[in-house]
Formats: sequence, C-alpha cells, structure tokens
Amino acid sequence: MKMGMRSGLKAMRIDFAPPGWRRTLHRLHPAMAAAGLAGVLLCVLGAWTMMDLAEQRAIRTAQLERLEARQRALSKAPKAVPETAIPEAQATAVNTAIMQLNLPWRELEDALAAATPANIGLLALEPDPRKRVLKVTAEAKTSDDMVGYVQVLKQQEFFSGAALVRHEIEEQDPNKPIRFQVEVQWRGR
Repeated sequence: MKMGMRSGLKAMRIDFAPPGWRRTLHRLHPAMAAAGLAGVLLCVLGAWTMMDLAEQRAIRTAQLERLEARQRALSKAPKAVPETAIPEAQATAVNTAIMQLNLPWRELEDALAAATPANIGLLALEPDPRKRVLKVTAEAKTSDDMVGYVQVLKQQEFFSGAALVRHEIEEQDPNKPIRFQVEVQWRGR
C-alpha cells in the first residue's frame, strides 16, 4: 500500500536558499537560459550592425556632399560651345530654302486662280522671294488675250504690279499660240 500512496503524491521542492541571482539561475530551465543568451547575442549583433550602417551612411553622405559640390562647381562654369563654321554656300542654300517655304503660296495661288481666264494656259511659276516677284509663263491664243490677262493681274488686290517681260509666237505649234512671261510683284504680309 505504501507504493500506491506514493504514486498519487506530488514531489515537493524545498529550497532554503536566500533569494538572489544564484538561486534564480539554479531554478531557471536550461531552455530559458539558452533563449536568454540568444537574445543577448542578437541584441549585441543588432547594435554592431546599426553602428556599421551608421558609419556607411556617414561615408555615403560625405560622398554625396562632395558630388553635389562638384556638380555646383561644374554648373557655374561657363560651357564652352565649339563654334562651327558654316560654309557660305550652305548658309545661302538653307536661307533660300527657308524663303521658299515662307512664300505665301496659298495667297499667290488664289490671286492667280481669280485672275486667270479659261483662254490663258499657265505653263510655269517661278517665285523670287527676295524681290517678291513671281514670274508667270503662260500661253494665249491672241495678243489681246495676253494684254487683257496682264491688265487683270494688275487689278488683283494681292499683287502690287504686273509687267509683260517677253513674248513670242510658237511657230512649231499648228495653232501658233503666243507664249509670254509676266513678272508679278506681290504685296508683303
């Protein structure tokens, strides 16, 4: 019976040691001690890592300040622009092309369309933007049609004047039309 009684009783720990760190360590479970030690090691590792990161940050901040100072110095310095000489022929060609593009083509076309009757055939238009002159090459059946066309061109609002420059009869053509050239001066915009 003694055996049966023992199995139902709990073991009781009696400890007469005074409270302190030794008693706490002795009563501490080994797993808790290992966890505490791991925690302390993690704290030390974290502190060491933070100090290393702070040092790297200080180094990068110093590098950034040096780069910004260099950038400011470079931006203040005048930039040397190499001068390239443009050949005069190229400059003239570019200016001529720009003048051709800036011609008042729509106004010229509208004024010519309004002035040109059905009995006049336009053959060529040669603008000279520098002089604001348009050379019109055309054909007419009679000299009266030719002179009348020049008069109508003079009366156009967009043109400031028109002058017959030359004329000739096309002998090779069986209808023998008169081919003529008129210089028309247009008004500036």
